[in-house]
Amino acid sequence: MLMRSMLGMIGAYLLGSIPFGYLLVKYVFTNRMDVRTIGSRSIGATNVGRIAGAKGGILTGLLDIGKGIAAVVFVGKLTANDPWWMGMAVALAVTGHIFPVWIGFRGGKGVATGAGGYLLLSPLAVLSSLVLWAVIVYAKRYISLGSIFATASIPFWIWFWGEKVLHQSQQEIQPLVVTAALTGGLIIFRHRENIQRLLAGTERKLGARVS
Repeated sequence: MLMRSMLGMIGAYLLGSIPFGYLLVKYVFTNRMDVRTIGSRSIGATNVGRIAGAKGGILTGLLDIGKGIAAVVFVGKLTANDPWWMGMAVALAVTGHIFPVWIGFRGGKGVATGAGGYLLLSPLAVLSSLVLWAVIVYAKRYISLGSIFATASIPFWIWFWGEKVLHQSQQEIQPLVVTAALTGGLIIFRHRENIQRLLAGTERKLGARVS
């Protein structure tokens, strides 16, 4: 069982490492441009969208969400749907997205990949955090600010829906709360430059494009 679980963790990391945004910008939407040299230097949907437009950003986001989903499904099959390992699969997929082995460990922020994983594990928590994200982005026009607060809220929403509404046991809730907090910490750490720019008032707002 332990060997299968370890194999699942490696697989989750490798799935998360697939740099869809980098590949789309370089081989589909531009003539060999490296998305990591432009804008926020991220391979995620927001930065891709600044370069390739809405089509490129949406496609990147959907593929990155798919990585998180695939990681959870893969690890679930190897571990008999153990919630601890499935929650860790999200953390490893996000780690892969942030530090992708295929392109020199320089990746994205991990928001979409994390959302994809928890969309399977706690869909109500993800939907609640999405509403929070939309409200913040609508009010402030900063995608990064919405992403930070939405990510930080996921453990709370897992607890709220699980204990207060669905009346799940601690054995069901605790693994997801703990691993969501770990995953959220990784994502927020990756947003540290955005946080500095937000504090300085130099962060790009929604709709800004790069030349």
